[in-house]
Amino acid sequence: MEGEIEDDVPCSSLAVDSIIRVGTAGLIWGLCIGPYDARKRGLSGVARASFVVKSAGTFGLQCGLFAGIFSTTRCGVQKFRKKKDWVNASIAGAIAGAAIAARTRSWTQVFGMAALVSALSTAADYSKIS
Repeated sequence: MEGEIEDDVPCSSLAVDSIIRVGTAGLIWGLCIGPYDARKRGLSGVARASFVVKSAGTFGLQCGLFAGIFSTTRCGVQKFRKKKDWVNASIAGAIAGAAIAARTRSWTQVFGMAALVSALSTAADYSKIS
């Protein structure tokens, strides 16, 4: 049992795991920041509660979507290349960053977010491997 758990688990299971974990973190973040934003907007009562629930759902969905795209792409690239190195995280970060920024419909933001997320995920993966 010297190999890592990622070697024996299918990509779909890794994706579901990361969606649940990171999506839950996003949901919690939405529950923390939602009341603050609702107070800044002057909301109270049912409108405030509705805003907080919508905020939590939005953050949870966005974080889960990002995690799912990243982990699925990273695992797929790793299986395709048959190598476990920083390039997998770099490619997956670029694709996930571009996918999240695609709603802006601004090529500048899409390329910028792809480069930023790629660099951050490469650095995180490189520091984990080393």
